[in-house]
Amino acid sequence: MRIVVADDEPGIRRLLVFTLHRRGSTVLEADTGDSALELIRAERPDLVVLDVMMPGLSGPEVIQLLRRDPATAEIPAILLSARGRASEIAAGLASGARSYLVKPFDPRELVARVDALLAERQVATNGD
Repeated sequence: MRIVVADDEPGIRRLLVFTLHRRGSTVLEADTGDSALELIRAERPDLVVLDVMMPGLSGPEVIQLLRRDPATAEIPAILLSARGRASEIAAGLASGARSYLVKPFDPRELVARVDALLAERQVATNGD
């Protein structure tokens, strides 16, 4: 499974890459929302993990653009943010994210959410 991770904080990005590589995923990295959108459109990953606040496009803005394009509309997205108020989580999910994790997050929770979203996508794709 190919996953795009986008976060402007190198330490968080390294943790994401390490965690997702350990689960057996191929991970592609971006450090801005604009580069994430370009990478997602070019590579069509199975899932994306996006920071909410990045230079250029924000994570929610990237997701909204993906949802408007039939070629990328079904790619599940997880948002990450240090902001964890209910209104902020609700806004992130309203943008089209399938999940929202508050930083700092437990890597095991990230893997569990990734696994669940990928399983849902596989079932939807296979029509089971």
